[in-house]
Amino acid sequence: MRKVLLLGSTGSIGRQSLDVVRFLNHKGYPVRVVGLAVNRNTELLMEQVEEFSPDLVAIVDASACEDFRSIFPRVFCGNDGVLRMLEETDCDTVINAITGTAGLLPGLTTLKMGKRLCLANKESLVAAGPLFKEAAKQGGELLPIDSEHSAIFQGLFAGKQKEVARLILTASGGPLWNKDVDFGSVTVDEAISHPTWSMGRKISVDSATMMNKGLEIIEAHYLFDVPPEQIEVLIHPQSIVHSIVEFIDHSQIAQMSLPDMRLAIQYAITYPARFPSPIKKLNLDELGHLTFYPPDRGRFPSLDFAYMSLKKGGTYPACLNAANEAAVSLFLDGRIRFSDIFRIIEKALGEHKSKDNPSLEDILNVDREVKEAILSDF
Repeated sequence: MRKVLLLGSTGSIGRQSLDVVRFLNHKGYPVRVVGLAVNRNTELLMEQVEEFSPDLVAIVDASACEDFRSIFPRVFCGNDGVLRMLEETDCDTVINAITGTAGLLPGLTTLKMGKRLCLANKESLVAAGPLFKEAAKQGGELLPIDSEHSAIFQGLFAGKQKEVARLILTASGGPLWNKDVDFGSVTVDEAISHPTWSMGRKISVDSATMMNKGLEIIEAHYLFDVPPEQIEVLIHPQSIVHSIVEFIDHSQIAQMSLPDMRLAIQYAITYPARFPSPIKKLNLDELGHLTFYPPDRGRFPSLDFAYMSLKKGGTYPACLNAANEAAVSLFLDGRIRFSDIFRIIEKALGEHKSKDNPSLEDILNVDREVKEAILSDF
């Protein structure tokens, strides 16, 4: 039986993870949810507790946590409570679906404890990639839940590391890639109306700016030890080919399926085994066509921000991630325009004083300082 602790259980990835758990249990692959962590959505958390009967619960919001304690006594409060739950829960697998750098410490703690980390929290790996690689050497397993990185992870089994020529990350392009619109007039509803995937608001905006793909470039570099110049992006609106590994003989290995995050989640839980999944079968004859386009890096400078941050190294990736989190938050709150997101990130990177070989404290300080500086201007 796999014992799973789910961080961010009420978010989009969290809910889909529980759907996978239900399905696997129904199919005879035993998975027990031993812990759940949320920010503040205690109404949905209560439903999950009643269904899955976890041993422990953690709630970040202090007032919501105290209210919940009268219903479920084994609850930990605050960000420290999430870490305490990690340390006290009898689990072998942690699904980290927390949004933002709030997922950084739980992810590192999981790896240092020698457990399997199923990572959907790309921001923490972007900000602290070298620290995650070092933590994984202590016996933990790091498996990606992103459909793109799961595809690359699977494609790499076709050859040796020295035989890899390119990693090609596919991108849906989001709702704006082929629309002739003024980015200054894009509304929140337009930015989060993803044409293919059902995702949370923050990651939906990241898809619209293509920062989601920029962050994935940095992730791929740290996950697979491939130089940035060998990582490319193609827009693939149908979201059927989830990514491609090209080898030195020019053969390309692609992982394909209908767009459904539950497949990547399930593979991370059951790896190295495969089981029937809850997603529908892919019938290529029904698709008609698959198309691919180069991204317009003039309109979407997020990719250049990512390559530049990787090239400069140090705390630049942490700065990039923090600036993006702050700018997206301001946009979602209606305090800036969509086009301002790019301007704010470029300004933050231009003013950043990087620190080489940063410690965890350095990274957390950069995250806090960059966000505070941006938010104080608005």
